[in-house]
Amino acid sequence: MKPGSPDQLGATLMEEGVNFAVRSRAATRVDVCLFDSTGRNETARLTLPSKTGAVHHGLVEPELARAGTLYGIRVHGAYDPREGYRFNANKLLIDPWARDIVGEPRWHPSLLGYDPTDAEGLKPDLNDSAACMPRARVIDGVFDWNGDRQPAVPWRDTLIYELHVKGFTQLHPAVPPEWRGKYLALTVPAVIEHLKSLGVTAVELMPVHSFTSEGFLHERGLTNYWGYNSLAWFSPTDRYAVKDPVVELKQAVKALHKAGIEVILDVVYNHTAEGNDRGPTLSFKGIDNRAYYFHRANDRRFYDDVTGVGNTVACDHPIVQADIIASLRYFAEEFRIDGFRFDLATVLGRDRSGFNSNAAFFALVAADPVLAYVKLIAEPWDVGLGGYQLGNFPPGWSEWNDRYRDTMRSFWHGGRRMLGGFAERFAGSSDLFRRNGRKPTASINFVAAHDGFTLRDTVSYNEKHNEANKEENRDGHSNNHSWNCGVEGPTDDAAVVALRRRQVRNLLTTLFFAQGVPMLLAGDELYRTQKGNNNAYCQDNEISWVDWTSLDLDDSLLQFVRGLSALRHEHRELRRDTFLKGALHTQTRDISWWHPAGHELSDQEWNDPDLRALAVGFGGNAQRPELLLLLNPTEAECDYQLPSATSKWDVILDTAHPIGLFSGLRLPAGPVKVGPFQTLALQRVS
Repeated sequence: MKPGSPDQLGATLMEEGVNFAVRSRAATRVDVCLFDSTGRNETARLTLPSKTGAVHHGLVEPELARAGTLYGIRVHGAYDPREGYRFNANKLLIDPWARDIVGEPRWHPSLLGYDPTDAEGLKPDLNDSAACMPRARVIDGVFDWNGDRQPAVPWRDTLIYELHVKGFTQLHPAVPPEWRGKYLALTVPAVIEHLKSLGVTAVELMPVHSFTSEGFLHERGLTNYWGYNSLAWFSPTDRYAVKDPVVELKQAVKALHKAGIEVILDVVYNHTAEGNDRGPTLSFKGIDNRAYYFHRANDRRFYDDVTGVGNTVACDHPIVQADIIASLRYFAEEFRIDGFRFDLATVLGRDRSGFNSNAAFFALVAADPVLAYVKLIAEPWDVGLGGYQLGNFPPGWSEWNDRYRDTMRSFWHGGRRMLGGFAERFAGSSDLFRRNGRKPTASINFVAAHDGFTLRDTVSYNEKHNEANKEENRDGHSNNHSWNCGVEGPTDDAAVVALRRRQVRNLLTTLFFAQGVPMLLAGDELYRTQKGNNNAYCQDNEISWVDWTSLDLDDSLLQFVRGLSALRHEHRELRRDTFLKGALHTQTRDISWWHPAGHELSDQEWNDPDLRALAVGFGGNAQRPELLLLLNPTEAECDYQLPSATSKWDVILDTAHPIGLFSGLRLPAGPVKVGPFQTLALQRVS
């Protein structure tokens, strides 16, 4: 081998061969194992001949390595778990910088770096793991981006659609059978047209980094469906590929961009698939265990776990920070990804003392010339002490706002003392996000997401029903702020069915009328159910897949969502990038809050536990708003006296109507009757 270069980690295709570079500070030697095209037979084992700093590197000539070559690595060094060293050259490892990974680990005791007969785990296991490990693949990365233009949609105009590549497309009738559940399904015109018809400006793809299923799921005959169990940070999973995951993900991005739709990736940098001290050695553990994970200070054999899955990535370590930044840049530049949603993002700002909104990682992102301009979304919590950090991320970041979800759900199933909380969330959550010059668009509003009930299940179940997960229904959230409308689960009671669908329309209406960035869960516009499962992470089946046949029976909810999206797009006052104040400015008012009796709410009325209905005015002057939203989250009909008795109003939305009655209906003079659990949106015409 030639010395090669330490400049680019991973396997880099060059004219003179393939340059391999692996960073490991304490390793004594790094071997690259090359395999034939089947991946079963090792054709060469080469020791990287050079070391620059912590990087072991070498150049393999074209006779042995080229585009398409399959490989793995073996790292030699001390095995001393108490000090955090878990080197074991008997284990074939995934290159953490691999651009493509073929296959997944096949769960077997040989994947363990320690001897399973040793109760303390202090002895290394001597069995070779190569037969049970996937292979990395050398790629050339060439792709024709000609004509591609990233949409660059402003935050205030953004509508996010959270989808799972497989779940969204597996049952779609217009997708060719061989493309169903694959990246290429996202290029099918009928799939893209569905997104465009909803006004979607960005799809948020659940994890597409290479991932694997946990061993305990294999034992139960289940699989990790969601993908929050990363193997590597530079390779798209081949689960969603027909042939080549790198090329096909790029094709999907290009097709979505052509339709004006941005692509946001849900990324997992907070933990890996290697689990706790009794977990497998797949990559990071065997390369630089001390750098990549948080350990207990008194015994580095054990991991600090604030993620709930056994380990926590040490995002305060310079090596880890460099890898994550490089991974983000790689997908932003090579795949032209428009944004990232960070799973358990509190970990990104953690050091040994807790969360720090001024952490070095955030500064690195802000200073990076590529990442400074992509959309950044935090899931602002983890399960550790002080892990809930909603509102505390730096300027430039948006955050999943679960308080919005919980408040709106509680408001619509008749919660008391909800007016103040409703108003704060509806107006953009300024109490959470107004610091440091942040905007309402820092709040990603949602009423349902992949984690939890679907929107239909939110109005159909009081309790979770996760029996299919084979954990005796112990997993998943128990406090869902849901209401089954009188019957648990499926029912033929027409009144209950009608109420449930009306409640779905109510929740969607407040989502699209609220300030902030709305996010819609894939399939909610089709009235999708998971049969009460609120933690379907291991359900790669009809429980999780979107059922497109429901459109043949009833497309009224789809039409309703399309109408809502059009209303939001038409009325700029629903898409602000400054917080609503409710104060008079040049005879105009950005928002006003009205008692059903026709006057603005007083301080005493805001705190009235028996007052649950209200109206919200947008624009206009103090007594004549341009838009008026009448909300009745009670079981009784409510009479509303409109603010201006001389004005004429058109009904532009009615949640009691199956498709929303968007065409407009002139109201007669006098009080307006709003039925139980009903919303009316009015537009002033004079």
